[in-house]
Amino acid sequence: MLAPDNFFDLRDAETAEFFAACTHVWDVLPQLGRHVARLTGGVQTIHGEVMPGAYLGEQPVYIGAGARIEPGAYVQGPAYIGPDAVVRHGAFVRENVIMLAGSILGHASEAKNALFLPGAHAPHFAYVGDSVLGHNVNLGAGTKLSNLGGLSEKDAQTGKRPSIVLTVDGVAIDTNLAKLGAILGDGVQTGCNTVLNPGCLVGPRTLIYANLSLRKGVYPADSLVKLRQTVQIVARRPG
Repeated sequence: MLAPDNFFDLRDAETAEFFAACTHVWDVLPQLGRHVARLTGGVQTIHGEVMPGAYLGEQPVYIGAGARIEPGAYVQGPAYIGPDAVVRHGAFVRENVIMLAGSILGHASEAKNALFLPGAHAPHFAYVGDSVLGHNVNLGAGTKLSNLGGLSEKDAQTGKRPSIVLTVDGVAIDTNLAKLGAILGDGVQTGCNTVLNPGCLVGPRTLIYANLSLRKGVYPADSLVKLRQTVQIVARRPG
């Protein structure tokens, strides 16, 4: 239920390599730094287009053939931007981001320690932190994948934050991660202004309605996660 192949099509060797050593799907997140180093070779390599006004930091960055970094974008790195991927105007690519072929990080969007599988799109006003977007995922405008709980203060003695614990079928499972955003299976879509709270795992092809704040937990594949609200219209009193 929590294995990577329950969320992603792993028949492609490039994709499967990220999850080869993972028992739980979130186990890939602490390994992203190692994978970025593997993919970049520790240097900057530019085969695609870095448009005037875009900025690359001094960390290792790989930009694949046909990829495009638009004006106003900042790629801090280390990062891997694969073939035909696009980092749009005003986007911020922080450390340990992997964007595979055809993926998009859009205007005013930020990614950090995140994996975009081929065709994954976060095209408008998104935050993608400590998360995985499956094949052809699409985030509606304003989607936030929150990665740190509001009550996760650092311990005064150890300096560490508590890890995120998921309850699955009545069993508590410690992720051993203080920061965990969302794991979105292949083909997942979110509506505009959706917030996924830390520790949301969403099965393939599920649609999450707009304006919904989703609690941590595991959500099944092929589902509609609906928001129901009542709108009341009353007459205004004369001023």
